[in-house]
Amino acid sequence: MKNLTSIEEGKTNAVISYLTIIGTVVAIILNHSKKNEFASFHIRQMIGLNILSFLNQWIIFQYFGYLAFYIIGGITLVLWFIGFIGVIKDEERKIPIFGDHFQEWFKTF
Repeated sequence: MKNLTSIEEGKTNAVISYLTIIGTVVAIILNHSKKNEFASFHIRQMIGLNILSFLNQWIIFQYFGYLAFYIIGGITLVLWFIGFIGVIKDEERKIPIFGDHFQEWFKTF
């Protein structure tokens, strides 16, 4: 379990990262000067979810149509809720399927 003080210090940035792509960018900037591992964990999750959402809007929709768009969009929304609930509960809860990958791919954040 993470240090409770570390979680408290990073929670605001972690919550901000879940508030749209702009929130993710703001959280990255705020977390850059004083790295907090709890915030970084959730920022990495949201970078991945934002990319998944972008791919859904531009590629899935264009090539596979509305049905695939809505299915992937619904899955992305559920994954967002799982991550956000993790922040609220002070947990580093990886989102299913992609969480490990997001942590590895975006480890510089």
